[in-house]
Amino acid sequence: MKRTSLLFAATMMAAASYAQQPQGDPKATEVYSPVPKVVTPGNSTADAPSDAVVLFDGKNLDQWESVNKPGSPAGWKVADGVMTVDKTTGNIQTKKSFTDYQLHIEWKIPENITGSGQARGNSGVFLASTGPGDDGYEIQVLDCYNNSTYVNGQTGSIYKQSIPLANACKKPGEWQVYDIIWTAPRFNSDGTLKSAAYVTVIHNGVLLQNHTELKGKTVYIGTPQYKAHGPAPIKLQAHGDKSEPISFRNIWVREL
Repeated sequence: MKRTSLLFAATMMAAASYAQQPQGDPKATEVYSPVPKVVTPGNSTADAPSDAVVLFDGKNLDQWESVNKPGSPAGWKVADGVMTVDKTTGNIQTKKSFTDYQLHIEWKIPENITGSGQARGNSGVFLASTGPGDDGYEIQVLDCYNNSTYVNGQTGSIYKQSIPLANACKKPGEWQVYDIIWTAPRFNSDGTLKSAAYVTVIHNGVLLQNHTELKGKTVYIGTPQYKAHGPAPIKLQAHGDKSEPISFRNIWVREL
């Protein structure tokens, strides 16, 4: 059976399982097979193109603001060209809103990471976040180097929606790269969906999501649904797990 058929079958099994389980159970949307193959990524770096909007160049967080207090400065730490999550200040988002774009972002799981499963360097890149209570569409950030979790919640998944095609994670302590192509959803004047969102995700040079159609916004419990919105900020998550905070650098975006 082709891999696409296996992924479709896994998605259908998850949906059937959800229908049989009590509402409000987060495990109802966790999928554990098929497990993506492990791929060893090559080394690569990417400088911002001439037409890119540089969101973080290692100097300051001028392009970012607090999600909990829009308009207030982002409270994460900047040192030695790197910004590091500060969980006490919460999520951050870009001051500017975007529609379709190419996003480059580099991230690092700390070498001394502890925990297991989802409690191991958990963060996320939210591709269109429209407020504190509306996360938008999440590409999962997590340490999945010799760390197992539900596969629709591992690194490079569209969280709780689409299993990545591979596991390209490097060891904790090494810099990793996401290159993401985002096509935002469109809505009719009455708020109904006109065209779905699509995303392509390349992790450390390895394709994980190939123009994948999204079923709606990211939700932790239940099934995704669309809600009308326009251009929106890009959000980075300060997850509430107990493991050590991750870091980011070299972030730029090209509007399409």
